[in-house]
Amino acid sequence: MSAPRTAVVTGASDGIGAAAARRLHRDGWRVVVVGRSPDKTAAVADELERQGHPDDHRAVERHTVDFARLDDVRALAGTLLERHPRIDVLANNAGASFPRRTTTADGFETTFQVDHLAGYLLTRLLEEPLRAARARVVTTSSFMHRIGPLPRTVTADPPRPYAGMLAYSRAKTMNALFTRELARRWAPDVTATCYTPGAVATSFGARSGGLSGLAWKLGLSRSFRTPAQGADTLVWLATAAEGWRNGGFHADRATAPAMPWATDDRRARDLWQLSADAVGLPA
Repeated sequence: MSAPRTAVVTGASDGIGAAAARRLHRDGWRVVVVGRSPDKTAAVADELERQGHPDDHRAVERHTVDFARLDDVRALAGTLLERHPRIDVLANNAGASFPRRTTTADGFETTFQVDHLAGYLLTRLLEEPLRAARARVVTTSSFMHRIGPLPRTVTADPPRPYAGMLAYSRAKTMNALFTRELARRWAPDVTATCYTPGAVATSFGARSGGLSGLAWKLGLSRSFRTPAQGADTLVWLATAAEGWRNGGFHADRATAPAMPWATDDRRARDLWQLSADAVGLPA
């Protein structure tokens, strides 16, 4: 029996990430569940283990990581490097939106770090097992990147005065730019794609401020997609043999248009350099 493929899914303690972990596990993958909440992360991992046969060769691994702490990301990467010489899929799905400007212990604006920089760092640190597996890196972006353009000069700090949805839009643009540059730099060994899950009814929206929080308060989330529906394109990008575009933006199992500021090669190169400098890695 061949060894199962391994998928690392961040933001997997709830919502889209948990739904993707369930799908991949059901389809025979070894899943590494990464989440911020110890209780929720354990609950998802325990659920997957209960679904497996006692002799099942698929191990369910769980890690509690706070992406607002880059040392947590480095520790996670170190553990994964020890345990997994090959990682077939890295789903950079962790993210959050914050109604007020806050700064992490590492000194970065929180949305920038949680939604982009931590995933950038994790991906870079896992380069060896990703290349060994000729892996796919799938990053959760959003249609919210359309709200406003990223300035031509890319910086770590959002414009002032701070607006939560603008900071989130900016980070989601960075997801698309990171995907574009990763695909260029690591081809042909690693495929990089990103996607929008659409409007999904998850606890993410309930915790957010701005438009997402307002939608929850008004009950509009009842018309949103389920987490399983939101995760569908993520799983498709992780597993489908064709139909996706390396470095591209996707929606509903197809390539999709992104705004010009999310497909700008100069911004993509600048963001890669900025991110490398921020985490202390060579570009």
